Amino acid sequence: MAKVTSEMIIADVLKIDRGTIAIFMNNGMHCIGCPSSSGESIADACSIHGIDPEKLVRELNEYLATKE
Repeated sequence: MAKVTSEMIIADVLKIDRGTIAIFMNNGMHCIGCPSSSGESIADACSIHGIDPEKLVRELNEYLATKE
């Protein structure tokens, strides 16, 4: 399974596994369907939303590790 980094584009993470939507939403990113998510990195979106990107990336990778 791919490893998520803060530089990855949100839409690319969603393509890896749609189950990641819940993790984004639980971390305050309710704009997953927003056109910006198709070209915005996790780090950029976290900066805009005041979210800790390292925490979000860690949760995403922990989730994806359960899929292996």
